[in-house]
Amino acid sequence: MTISFIGCGNMAGAIIRGITAKSAVLPENVYAYDTNAQKTKELSDETGIHIAQSAAEAAEKGDIVVTAVKPNVLSGVLKEISGTVCGKKTVVSIAAGKTISFIEESLGAPCAVIRVMPNINAKVGAACSAMCANTMVSDKAKDFIKTVFGAVGEITELDESCFPLFGVIAGCAPAFSYMFIDALARAGVKNGMNKELALKFAAQTVLGSAKMVLESGEHPYKLTDMVCSPGGTTIEGVLSLQADGFENAVHNAVNKAVEKDKLL
Repeated sequence: MTISFIGCGNMAGAIIRGITAKSAVLPENVYAYDTNAQKTKELSDETGIHIAQSAAEAAEKGDIVVTAVKPNVLSGVLKEISGTVCGKKTVVSIAAGKTISFIEESLGAPCAVIRVMPNINAKVGAACSAMCANTMVSDKAKDFIKTVFGAVGEITELDESCFPLFGVIAGCAPAFSYMFIDALARAGVKNGMNKELALKFAAQTVLGSAKMVLESGEHPYKLTDMVCSPGGTTIEGVLSLQADGFENAVHNAVNKAVEKDKLL
């Protein structure tokens, strides 16, 4: 199958680099268009993909058409390519907050539609993505999209009703995680460690801890207990975090982000 991208921003660029580097899709089967011609040329020079001269041409070339544009211009792009894609191709949107119903209404005619929500970690091949599809999407198209987004991380089929919460946990939480890593590093600096080393140690420790959760099958609380020796340093730090409302602060951040999402 061929795939085309309308829009070559950070996310589309990360996906294109991922699928071509891992040969999930061969470069000759990838087309891209962006209003910034220089950006598309640089991406083509780097990866070997084809350059489309317009959104219409990109839509014509791809069996799968990924609209990787900002939410505020998505409707206009969909209307522009509607005659080319409806009833013939599968449209994939990665625009935040735009539902399958919105995409279908913008297209104005029956069309196979997949909605994917990736996160920023696609840039390092470690995205956490969710996808949902309407009833017109074939199993072949679903499997292809899983291969595409699987090249830049993990992708899971999810009921669309769960997308707002997923967007907070997977979309906002990278920022929360960066804040935690930075706080650990700054605490290291306060206690006499070089910032560069402290940041490296903090980031690697969080990376390894996440890997433990995913691969050990153990509950995070049990893993916490495993690190806490009786009368040791870790339990003192854990009790201090609890006393200062660490978990409650995380809950409040998620709740605030969910509330904001409902207003968008």
